[in-house]
Amino acid sequence: MKKCNNPQHPHCTQWVMPGADVCPSGHGQVGVPPSSYELLTAMRRARPAGPVRSDAPLMLPEPAAHGQAEPHLHISGFDPRAAGGRQTIKVELRNLPATCEPLVTMQLQSALLPDGAARHSFARTLRGDWRPLFIEFSSRGKEHGQYRIEVELYCQKEARISHKWVATLVILVPRPDASLSDIHQTFLSTHKNVRVMADDASIARVQAQSGGGRLDIDVHARNASIAHLNLDQRAGKVDLGFSTIAWDEDLIEIDVPSHAQPHPHQSAMACLVNAAPEAGQQRQMRLFSMDECVLGRFELYDPEADVLLTHFGADGQDRDGLTRRLSGRHALIRRGAGGIEIEDVSRYGLLLDGVWPGKGKPVALRLGMRIELTASIKGVVVLSVTALLPNGVILHRIDEGAQAECFYFLEPGRHPGYPVPAYPAQPIAAAMPLLFHQNGGFWHLDRATGRETALMPSCPLERLAQMPPHTRFAAEAYPECWIVRTTLKLPHGAPLADMHTA
Repeated sequence: MKKCNNPQHPHCTQWVMPGADVCPSGHGQVGVPPSSYELLTAMRRARPAGPVRSDAPLMLPEPAAHGQAEPHLHISGFDPRAAGGRQTIKVELRNLPATCEPLVTMQLQSALLPDGAARHSFARTLRGDWRPLFIEFSSRGKEHGQYRIEVELYCQKEARISHKWVATLVILVPRPDASLSDIHQTFLSTHKNVRVMADDASIARVQAQSGGGRLDIDVHARNASIAHLNLDQRAGKVDLGFSTIAWDEDLIEIDVPSHAQPHPHQSAMACLVNAAPEAGQQRQMRLFSMDECVLGRFELYDPEADVLLTHFGADGQDRDGLTRRLSGRHALIRRGAGGIEIEDVSRYGLLLDGVWPGKGKPVALRLGMRIELTASIKGVVVLSVTALLPNGVILHRIDEGAQAECFYFLEPGRHPGYPVPAYPAQPIAAAMPLLFHQNGGFWHLDRATGRETALMPSCPLERLAQMPPHTRFAAEAYPECWIVRTTLKLPHGAPLADMHTA
């Protein structure tokens, strides 16, 4: 707030809210001219809409109104001469649109950071602003010069990126023998406009030689702080009394494509069929995306389950025999409060890591969990949890049918996110393609580029990352059943000799 500045009423002591045109007494307010710092910042942010004509007049943009500043990062606490090269800078997110989600992820890439990258998250407070973050890095052992920190911010809505911004920070690593004056001059030549702030009873002192060229410095002191600006024109060397440096970095918003169009080939169950599987690969990668998926006994006609399981022995697939020890509805897999869960609904039971959980009691799946169907006879069907995806799980058979099939259980409408977060997976599953189900169909996601490809029978799968060669997409989870019915024309209930060879 500020006091009334009407020149015709110099004794008015009324306080005026920011942006108000009159004070409570009705006195009109005189606009305060913008500072040189605000004018220079406005010139930097100006972008011509087309080619610039030599005879066109120069138009300066008007300063942004109060509360309408562009989104930017405010970086403070940077000390180029920090002991041991260890740095901790404070990063504040300002002026983001109010429509953004309350959580913004920030990814950093720089040679100064441990492992070259870091990830943090901004959380919106109850006041509507954003909780600041503190970024740690070290310049120990680094050659002197300027280093970039590439910043990417994004927020997600319904597991998809809805807004995305980028920025680049330039950090100076000085020479060991550099003076504070040398460091500050280099910093000014990099950032042009510099804001030095003093807060909470601290002191900000700025000392420079004005004869060496124009310096654009903005000094702020608040909360009982002191700002001391000394432009000494004497010849000679002057050391600047800066402890830390602060500046603003504009955020550039990147267009995010919309994914509202429906999938060209909609299905809740499908299969990736490998015609020539190599060692360690499965002939069928069966895909399921339902709110609740039923595991049960294989039936050629009128099955009760979605996932049709059979016993594999030393001689291959056995549709009869031990397969009859599986219930038509043996277990359920669905999303629960603790993640993807499995529940026993059978007559014969199931074992999770050798223990029967009890009928009707869901248990969250864990990486490496061993699932045995049934509890009374060993080795009928044995599965293992090989990956906990951000949007589902992958199960592999670890019995005699290990080379025949594996299973994807994906949550409908859930995107894994990009960049893809790290998720626990065994080596056999880490090498498999990353898939998700959205807009009614299955998609392939390239981990490196973020490219999304709709899976359908006409899609050339050999061009997709981590997709095995000789693989085709089938619109059914069990395409071999359709081949048997079409080729043999079996009547209802007729026996089938060997489903695996078909």
